[in-house]
Amino acid sequence: MGGSRVQVNKPHKSRFSSKSSRSLHKVSQKDKNRIAKSDRNATKGARAARLQRSKMLREQTRAAFLKEKRASSGSASPPRLILLFPLSPSVNVNSLAEDLLRLLSTEGAGALSSTVASSEYKLRATVLQAPHGDLLSCMEMAKVADLIAFVASATEESTCDYIDSFGSQCLSVFRSLGLPSTVVLIRDLPIELKRRNDAKKTCTSSLTSEFPEDCKFYPADTKDDLHKFMWLFKEQRLTTPHWRNQRPYLMAQKVDMVPDDSNPGKCTLLLTGYTRAHSLSVNQLVHVSGAGDFQLGKIEILKDPIPLNARKEHNAMDSDDIQDVEVIRSLAPDPLNEEPLLVENVPDPLAGEQTWPTEAEMAEADRNQKQKRLRKKNLPRGTSEYQAAWIIDDTDEEDSDAKDEDADDDDEDDDGMVLDEGESGFPSQEGTNNPDFEDQASLYLRDSDEETENDSVMMEGENLTREQIEAEIKKIKEAHAEDEEFPDEVDTPLDVPARKRFAKYRGLKSFRTSSWDPKESLPPEYARIFAFDNFARTQKHVIAKALEMEQESRDNRVPAGSYARIYIKDIPLDIASKLCAVSRRAPIILCGLLQHESKMSVLHFSIKKHDSYDAPIKSKEEFIFHVGFRQFVARPIFSTDNVNSDKHKMERFLHAGRFSIASIYAPISFPPLPLIVLKGAGGASTPTVAAVGSLRSIDPDRIVLKKIILTGYPQRVSKLKATVRYMFHNPEDVRWFKPVEVWTKCGRRGRIKEPVGTHGAMKCIFNGGLQQHDTVCMSLYKRAYPRWPEHRFPVLNA
Repeated sequence: MGGSRVQVNKPHKSRFSSKSSRSLHKVSQKDKNRIAKSDRNATKGARAARLQRSKMLREQTRAAFLKEKRASSGSASPPRLILLFPLSPSVNVNSLAEDLLRLLSTEGAGALSSTVASSEYKLRATVLQAPHGDLLSCMEMAKVADLIAFVASATEESTCDYIDSFGSQCLSVFRSLGLPSTVVLIRDLPIELKRRNDAKKTCTSSLTSEFPEDCKFYPADTKDDLHKFMWLFKEQRLTTPHWRNQRPYLMAQKVDMVPDDSNPGKCTLLLTGYTRAHSLSVNQLVHVSGAGDFQLGKIEILKDPIPLNARKEHNAMDSDDIQDVEVIRSLAPDPLNEEPLLVENVPDPLAGEQTWPTEAEMAEADRNQKQKRLRKKNLPRGTSEYQAAWIIDDTDEEDSDAKDEDADDDDEDDDGMVLDEGESGFPSQEGTNNPDFEDQASLYLRDSDEETENDSVMMEGENLTREQIEAEIKKIKEAHAEDEEFPDEVDTPLDVPARKRFAKYRGLKSFRTSSWDPKESLPPEYARIFAFDNFARTQKHVIAKALEMEQESRDNRVPAGSYARIYIKDIPLDIASKLCAVSRRAPIILCGLLQHESKMSVLHFSIKKHDSYDAPIKSKEEFIFHVGFRQFVARPIFSTDNVNSDKHKMERFLHAGRFSIASIYAPISFPPLPLIVLKGAGGASTPTVAAVGSLRSIDPDRIVLKKIILTGYPQRVSKLKATVRYMFHNPEDVRWFKPVEVWTKCGRRGRIKEPVGTHGAMKCIFNGGLQQHDTVCMSLYKRAYPRWPEHRFPVLNA
């Protein structure tokens, strides 16, 4: 080999810069042991903390589960509500209910009560039978049911029709309300084993897609089948919708009324049943389904008529006398802590008046007076002080001339609609040169309001003939089809000037970014409602306060699961008599209200048209809103839900296949709550389901804008300029709407330059070439509000 090269450690490639620095990174064995031991201890401590935390979470979960199980199946829990719902009219629910009650009852033959206690299964149960074809009764029963047992018939002639149209409709409504625990009971199975299994498999495969994944299918023909089902039902952990556990409620098993001698026309309504979910306070307000919100007179805690450890005693559930049940404790409301029944705000008509100047205004007036005295004027000799006040100084003349010139400029500029800072606005009535408009402005504003509101509501006379009703329905359907094809487009009237017909409308430079004051020109109804500064904070505070009061276990509360008689005072006699009649076919539900929930405000719901409802749904029509346990009548307006804007476009109709926002005047309710919208058909017919949804928010400041589009057509086109006609019919309207931007359906934007002729034609300039077949449009907006209902609750109109 050639001469060997000496190895040189390069600084950028060597691990250590020198031999002496190689041992600097080494650690002694003693230090190694100390560091490893500390790391081992830290790891061991962290692992122990994780194990302890996991153990604690398991114990908490186990304790919560045991507490829930004891509360739902213990001796102090109320009876479980089992709803038997037939999926088709061929199902015999009565025989199934009798079989279940005989299985649970210890008395054997004889008259069976709907509520029984079984010492064998160690549970109490109430069996409800849903009447097929009665939608309202089925809905009320489903709101309180702990278990919905859908009953299907497996007879050969109904193999393809296990569920009919009414069953499908009710099932969709139950899904919107929130399904509790569900099972499917199959009746009328063949006796032969092979055919029985085949029929069960066929029925199960046909109905599996209609129910939740955890829904079980059980045969329910023989006593052994029902025994197996009840044993599994006893051990089952029941699930209920979240909204049902927020408020105390009671399903009345007895409904009575006692006339009030001191107050004619009023009475006291007595509802007897088991309190559920939470304890009920005698000081809080309650809502009776369909009748309204009321205060309580007193609450009597009664001896449980059907205890779980049954002794051979008189069954008080079968007694008709309301005074023969032993009263354990009676609760009376405290006048100092009782929740007031405040529904509407009482507006003060002089709240906005200023009857006396403030100190700042008086000080400013004094300063102005001193400045006037210090100002020197060139006066002739011998002029008195009174004469000097009438002499105008040169500076005053200059100021007045400048003001007059400014006013003239404003008159010239304000001879039409003005967009404030390039955004929106109309000139004031004093800025117009039309005296006839000043004289008749209020008249035309009122006419425009009446016209738009009359357009939104169907004729409501009681003496309409069949031909008139058919003509109104046809008119609404035609308007619905036209709204889908040409949304928001309106025609300018020939007999009324457009500046008067559309006096309440204004233009917007940008729908998303232009400003609109939510407190501007509010209707009189807004003086009657309540609003929150921070609704989310108020809701959190109210719910926390309710839980705190419940945990304090005061003497004015009825524990959950108690058998109690509720005295509801100051109920009109006609409403009480109607409730007593309704209680024979449907349960009467009483629910406790949280703080502020009796006050009126503006509620917004996320709503979708139901698939089974074919008729058009128009804004401001009268509907019955079922919000949780509560019912009330409302006239909603529909609007879109814009995420990136504080303004939302009103929709004249609720279109199928998409969600909209429905805004109504209604009592305050804290979400989450489901919504079922019913449309009354008039007469004695059952209301139909029109829409479903949920409560979104409570916000009176939510801006809903009604949009209209005025259209015109190009008469002559020359590059960027065009003469447009038929949008207006006189030159004064063209000057009035001159500041508003125009656009075309082909994407051009422009402005109005000047009127042409005397028939409303106008010259426009666009940002691009205009085609002859294009349509010129102008968008105008005004704020829309829901309509105040004439009667608030459906029982009042029954």
